[in-house]
Formats: sequence, structure tokens, C-alpha cells
Amino acid sequence: MQQDSTIVSFATISADSLEKVQEAGLPLYYRESFFSESPYFHTEVGTDNQGVAGDPVPYSIAGDNLVTALLLGCFVLSVVYFARLKDFIFRQLHNLFRLPHGNVQEFSETSGELLMQLFLIVQTCLLFALLYFFHANTDGNDAFLFDQYLIIGIYAGIFLLYFLLKMLLYQGVGWVFFNPKKNGQWIRFFLFLVSFEGILIFPLVLLQSFFSLSTKTVAIYVASVVIFVKILSFYRTYIIFFNQKSAFIKNILYLCALEIVPLFYLWGILTLMSESLKVNF
Repeated sequence: MQQDSTIVSFATISADSLEKVQEAGLPLYYRESFFSESPYFHTEVGTDNQGVAGDPVPYSIAGDNLVTALLLGCFVLSVVYFARLKDFIFRQLHNLFRLPHGNVQEFSETSGELLMQLFLIVQTCLLFALLYFFHANTDGNDAFLFDQYLIIGIYAGIFLLYFLLKMLLYQGVGWVFFNPKKNGQWIRFFLFLVSFEGILIFPLVLLQSFFSLSTKTVAIYVASVVIFVKILSFYRTYIIFFNQKSAFIKNILYLCALEIVPLFYLWGILTLMSESLKVNF
């Protein structure tokens, strides 16, 4: 008896609601539907969601629109760099493999060439930050305290600070032991090397982002690029600063003090920062 009265009250409410809708002058497809006459159809009554939440989809760089746009911008910037600064690149390579006689010849970059190199240095920092983010999140189960964009930005800031401190270190050592002309030429070539290093690792970042290369392959490629750049640095510093037979050991000490040791410090800082940014369960 109670159930019948409930059905009658629901039907009365539904009829009253239908009359109000008709009075509002709404179209027919709003006023009537298949369930309009049903006494059990009440959209104003909320229902609780049933079931449990599923496992969240793991984060992927390939599905990140912002990072994909940044990588596309890096590609465009690299293409523009090669298209507009071909003469500058050939000039740097010509001076790299040329043994000068007497004083080292010097040439100055234009403002456009210098600005493009600065953009490429920022690009290099971003690409290294992405590679280290892949390394820090290898298994995909580590949770970070902050959003992935902030984590990548922190890593990029560390790399940028690393290159800036190296430039200051080069300036200080060059001011004490070498003349300003040679020191300035090495700083300009250092900027070219950092830009060139970013271009070399750019294909690796693309492959790692969209094709998930193995960790071993990535490590071998990055190590090869870093070693190749250090060899070029060693060769160039030997030409600029230590172009003497008796100064070969000095060049090795210079390379270890200003190239190898800061690299180990950088790796230690990145490791400590990565552990600090992760959630420790």
C-alpha cells in the first residue's frame, strides 16, 4: 500500500514538472522523451558512483603537448641555425683544425650569431634536463613532489647554472694565467661547443621521447657525445693556451680541473636534487 502511494506521488511530481516545462514554451524534444511518462524517471535525484577507481595512466613525454611543442621549437631553431649561420659554423670548424703560426687568429661574431648561440645554449640545457628526467623516472613508478614541468625546469636551471659557472671559472683562470685575447677566443669557442653539443643530443631526445630507447643505448650515446666534446675542448685549449711540447701535461691538468671535476660535481648535484624532489615512501 505504501509502495502504491509512492508511485502515485512520483507520477504527480512528474506530471507537475511536465506542465511547468510545457508552460515555459520549450521545444518538443525538451518537453517530451521516451521516459517522460515513467514515474521512476527523476533526473533531479542524484546517484552515487559505483565501483573503484582504476590505475592512472603513467606519464609519457610522447603524450605531453607542451613538451612536444618545445621539441618542435628546438627542431625549428636548429634548422634556422644551420640555414643562417653556415658561414659561422664553417669558420669555427676551419679554425678548429688549423694549426696557427704565431698568435692565434681572432675573429668576432656578429650580434645575431651571438644571440643565436645563446638561444642554443638554453636549448642544450633543456635537452639535457629532459634526458636526466628520463633517467630519474626510468621505472615510471617514482613520484615527484611537484609537477613534471617544474621538475624539468629545475633540472634545466641546474644545467644553465653549470655552464654559467664554468664560463666564470674560465674567465678567472684565464685572467690569472693567460692574456685576454686568448681567453676571449676560448670563451667564444666554448659557446660554440655547448651549442654544438645540444644539436648532437637533439636526435637522441626525440628518439627517447617517442620511441622509448633503452637506457643502455641512451647512456652510450650521451657518453660518446660528452667524450667527443671533451676531446675537442682538449685539442682547442692545447692550440690556444699550450701550443708547446713541454706544456702537454699542463693542458691535461687544465682539462681535469676545469672540465672533468665540474662534470662530476654536476652529476652529484643532480643526484642529490633528484632524491630530494622524489616522494620517499
